[in-house]
Amino acid sequence: MALPISHAELAERFAGVLLGTAVGDALGLPAEGLSRDRIRRKWRGQWRHRFFFGHGMVSDDTEHTLFVAQALLAHPDDADVFQRCLAWKLRLWLLGVPAGIGLATLRAILKLWLGFSPKNSGVASAGNGPAMRSAIIGAYFANDPKNRLAYVLVSTRLTHTDQRAETAAVAVAEAAAWAINQNVPVAEFLARLPALECDDGWLEIREKLAAALAVQMSVHDFADSLGLQRGVTGYAYHTVPVALYAAFRHGDDFRQALQSALDCGGDTDTVGAIVGAIAGARLGRQGLPADLISGVWEWPRSISVMERVAVRLAEQKQTDRSLGPVHYFWPGLILRNVFFVVVVLAHGFRRLAPPY
Repeated sequence: MALPISHAELAERFAGVLLGTAVGDALGLPAEGLSRDRIRRKWRGQWRHRFFFGHGMVSDDTEHTLFVAQALLAHPDDADVFQRCLAWKLRLWLLGVPAGIGLATLRAILKLWLGFSPKNSGVASAGNGPAMRSAIIGAYFANDPKNRLAYVLVSTRLTHTDQRAETAAVAVAEAAAWAINQNVPVAEFLARLPALECDDGWLEIREKLAAALAVQMSVHDFADSLGLQRGVTGYAYHTVPVALYAAFRHGDDFRQALQSALDCGGDTDTVGAIVGAIAGARLGRQGLPADLISGVWEWPRSISVMERVAVRLAEQKQTDRSLGPVHYFWPGLILRNVFFVVVVLAHGFRRLAPPY
């Protein structure tokens, strides 16, 4: 049985999810798409912010997580209305011409703009878009499994309809809920980790996770066991298992959990975002390294805005009524996105030069 969590502690945990997502996303972003060997040749030592002169910025992983959190603040008691709210946030997000967007998510948002209902806008894809935004749902509904599943499914089906994308998103939400409660050992949690349908692929992943944890296999070797020697791909059954394993293997050390996952290369920003969210849910905001938080350079969706969202989510859980989203200077996103695109392009040109 989970012990009651105070308002202050709940705000800490929600802040851990949101800031952990942002930190993992920002740390991994400059290395996105690079193999683990090239990462080792390009950068030495501990992972630190390298996006823009020692600072980091976030990508769609954090943006979508914040959209979900804001939609939860608007509609915490009706999954269908929540889905419609989230759909509008995604529509408007696309108008800002984001620098990085998955093909499946792009197609789904275009369908929304063409008039498709949020219930029918998803496309057949097993990408990790839904998984990257589901941790905050798991944390918010940590003691409400019925709503936890309902909200994850409507969030997922808004953009992705493949059952594997759904199962992966549910797994991340379940891990975040477990991290909030920590009421059973990891091994017991993994034994319960469900597949939405009979899915031999997910059952095999679950067995590999449990076996690797039993012998304390390194995250690097666990990724190898999934055939990811060149880096973690954007396939949900690659991204999510590696992220879960890193979060469980180094659950008491936020920095080590992140570094072990990022060292695997590939889709580093999304893997980092998911690891950061789960580890942040477990450790709370105070368990995150201060230098990694202060290094995230974002505006107008700043660190302080994320913290205000976390506090309001906690207040809403206590009052059991909608408190509405946190407001910020959204017109500033235009300038922010222009700057972000310029820096992304600079990184792209830099990759044309050695070391290869």
